[in-house]
Amino acid sequence: MTVTATSVGESDQLQPQIAPASRAARLLRLGPALAAALSGVLLYVSFPPRTLWWLAVPAFAVFGWVLRGRSWKAGLGLGYLFGLGFLLPLLVWTGVEVGPGPWIALVVIEAVFVALVGAGVAAVSKLPGSPVWAAALWVAGEAARARAPFNGFPWGKIAFGQADGVFLPLAALGGTPVLGFAVVLCGFGLYEVVRLAVEGRRTRAVRRSAATVALLSVAVPVVGAVAARPLVSDEAEDGTATVAVIQGNVPRAGLDFNAQRRAVLDYHARETERLAAEVKAGKVAQPDFVLWPENSSDIDPFANADARAVIDGAAKAIGVPISVGGVVERDGKLLNEQILWDPAKGPVDTYDKRQIQPFGEYLPLRSLVGAINETWTSMVRQDFSRGTEPGVFTMDGAKVGLVTCYEAAFDWTVRSEVTDGAQMISVPSNNATFDRSEMTYQQLAMSRVRAVEHSRTVTVPVTSGVSAIIMPDGRITQKTGMFVADSLVQKVPLRSSETPATRLGILPEIALLLVAAGGLGWAIGAGMRARRAAEV
Repeated sequence: MTVTATSVGESDQLQPQIAPASRAARLLRLGPALAAALSGVLLYVSFPPRTLWWLAVPAFAVFGWVLRGRSWKAGLGLGYLFGLGFLLPLLVWTGVEVGPGPWIALVVIEAVFVALVGAGVAAVSKLPGSPVWAAALWVAGEAARARAPFNGFPWGKIAFGQADGVFLPLAALGGTPVLGFAVVLCGFGLYEVVRLAVEGRRTRAVRRSAATVALLSVAVPVVGAVAARPLVSDEAEDGTATVAVIQGNVPRAGLDFNAQRRAVLDYHARETERLAAEVKAGKVAQPDFVLWPENSSDIDPFANADARAVIDGAAKAIGVPISVGGVVERDGKLLNEQILWDPAKGPVDTYDKRQIQPFGEYLPLRSLVGAINETWTSMVRQDFSRGTEPGVFTMDGAKVGLVTCYEAAFDWTVRSEVTDGAQMISVPSNNATFDRSEMTYQQLAMSRVRAVEHSRTVTVPVTSGVSAIIMPDGRITQKTGMFVADSLVQKVPLRSSETPATRLGILPEIALLLVAAGGLGWAIGAGMRARRAAEV
């Protein structure tokens, strides 16, 4: 009994000494993982509807600190945590109506790309000029996400969080890849500046070349953005057009939006007729043309005489062409279509959406998805088909490029309309299925970036809001509330000049991919040489 008591006493004496050290060790091990996840959350907070764009810079600074000197395997795990911290809250709207399953599955897949970037950044973290290689690798990850799987999902590109930021003019210089690269470079550069400053105070042995690269990594993006400001202009090069944007609203939000098809069509016709009455009374300027949102007529007006009559009546009331968002079936194909409706001639032109949404407009792996949850397959009973040609409508002499909803996230779909002659862009959308989530504000920010990227007025007609008119410099001059019927009428500039981003197209992205490959190759080669030297 005495021995037992002594053992217990010794144990009691030892416990206070061991436990704190053990807890500290555990916290030390968890510290980088926690920092990676929290820096991802910080990046999310920098995105709309908040205007805290500048938080992206410290988010990447912390990410750079977490990855500095790590093995590629550790970088893979830490990058995945960063991706989860960023994408889980950013994409929560994808589960608003269908539950957490699809949302979690999407994030789990998309975060893999961020994990691979983390592995690459860890590998290049000790190379000279590491911020440059690391930022290029991030752009490479975004390029991959924009193309795979299922034709890509670019949502969450760093550029789309910068609509209110000082870096925005860089979109006109090199598009979303250059804009995103500048922000990430500034973040990784900031970490290098802090790290070298701390090391310099400790050892007084910081190499001047390393300090110069770190400072340039912060300064060049900011100076470049200031230098690019002359590329941003809202001057009317080809005259002006008075445009009307119609938001008819929907009876109720949610996935049963499609069961309300006739009511939604009637709402948009009614709002157009109300606008026509205000024009006739002299309260509002006569528009040159009218833009309706995506899904404003989910009843096929080519096959349904009632729907055709409703649209025809609205067009005659306002007396100008209308771009109508319809769902039509032609030659056995289901199409998400914009229809140019003339008040005298009826439908005269169409544009079929080219970048259709997986799991929303078509169902990849239908049999597998059905085996998991039959409800999901019932939501997409028939797959939409893809359009093949750019859509530029000539509306009262103005050339209007159509970029339907989801397409605004993809660089190539917007650029193709501008290179095909569009003097302004319209992004007809339907956000009713996402209720009052942040999705509509994230998408609106994309349209603002596109306006600057191609120096075009961008209109955003949405079924339930937020609809808006955006100047070529990215400013929102008018917008609606959510889930209200409303219309916006404004004289907007028409432009035909092309920005460097429009002319260069994919070339800046390819250049940054080559930079990323060069940095990664250098890091791999250095690692192999180090291992051989160690073996000798």
